[in-house]
Parts: sequence; structure tokens; C-alpha cells
Amino acid sequence: MAGGRHGRLYGIGVGPGDPELVTLKALRLLRAADVVAYPATERGDSFARAIVARWLGRGQHEIAIRFPMRPGPPPARVYDDAAAALAAQLDAGHDVALLCQGDPLVYGSFIGIAERLATRCSIEVVPGVTSVTAGAAAAAWPLAARDQPLAIIPATLAAADLADAVAGAKVAVIVKLGRHLAKVKGALAELGLLAGAVYVEHASLPDQRVRPLAEIDTAPYFSLVLVAPVARRLSGGPG
Repeated sequence: MAGGRHGRLYGIGVGPGDPELVTLKALRLLRAADVVAYPATERGDSFARAIVARWLGRGQHEIAIRFPMRPGPPPARVYDDAAAALAAQLDAGHDVALLCQGDPLVYGSFIGIAERLATRCSIEVVPGVTSVTAGAAAAAWPLAARDQPLAIIPATLAAADLADAVAGAKVAVIVKLGRHLAKVKGALAELGLLAGAVYVEHASLPDQRVRPLAEIDTAPYFSLVLVAPVARRLSGGPG
């Protein structure tokens, strides 16, 4: 697609893990892009790439954006370096597909990169299935009905802020659980919500697990908690 024009940046949501949840539009644009970029650990593989690996390999240039796996937000230089690398491709006229786990605009690393490129290229976002909706589906747990509000709360909040956010919500999904498990369980116990909270790990993947949160002692980063004052499981749900 190179040739006398700036390339276009596509933020492509590839969903929570199951390749069958990748949308047809995402797949079409992925196959057509000159360059495919994706977040990856400092020395390891990319989960986002693994989701769509079966559709790669036709000679596309690939760029791994290395994010440090440590507490706290990534340093600004990670986004600066990533934006510079993609800008070089875009300025050369190449269309770039930037893969994002879940949805690009829901806690996605895409946001920080796209903000740095917004003035120098056109951007199109392709939404993806989020871990929130995949987790609810795995647990057969209705997220919101009729006029019920829904809160999505990061477990990375300070304990007091986390408790306040949950207390003010009718229905909540707590994401980015990982090392914050004990803090989340403690906050929900104080609010009297621990007994009914549902834990979902690796939603949509073969090793998906759905259990009462009270039974869980350790959790990976890709896990979440569904919380409501009244149990919401549909009959026949897993777990």
C-alpha cells in the first residue's frame, strides 16, 4: 500500500483470546495491512499476536512493542518509542495494523500510542470483544438490564478508592486483578459483597475458569470479578 501517501493506522481489537471472537472487519484489515504491530512483554511473546497468528505470515513487516512487566503504568518513553517506530512506517506510506487485546479503547495500550500519532496520520478503530463481556458470558452473568448502570473498575486503585467505587455502583466489574486479589477480596468483604462475587480467569480460552471469588487465593493478570448486591447467575451457567 506504499506510494506517495501517508499510511493509515488501524487500532484492531482482537478480543479476549479465542480467535473465533475476532471480527470479520478486523480480519480483513489485518490481512491487508503492510505492517502489523502488537504489544509484547520485554523478552517474551505477544498474547495479541498469538490470537491472530494463524492469519499472519504473508510477508508483512512486524513490530513488537515491548512493555515492561512491572507494577504501575509504563513509562512515557515506551509510548514515545512505539509512536516513533510506527510513524516511520506510516510516513513511508504503509498502513499499520496495531493489535490490541480486547478493545483498543478500553484500557488499551493503543490509546497512549494513538494520542501521539493523531496529528500525523488518519486513524480507524476496530472494536473488539472486551474481557468484561467475555467474562460475563463465561459466567452466564447478566451485566446490565433495563436501566441498570454498570461500573468497570480497575483493581489497581488504592484500597479506599476501590471500595468507594464499588460501593457507589449497582453492578461492577473489577478488572486487572492479578496481584491485587487480596485487596479486592478485603474491600468486598467489608462491603458485604464477597459471598456473591464471581471470579473469571482467562475468559474465552481453553483454560477458562469461573469460580466464587471467596474460593480464589491467587489470580493472573487476565482475570476479573463480577459484583452485584444480588446474585445474577443465569440457570445452567458454568462454574
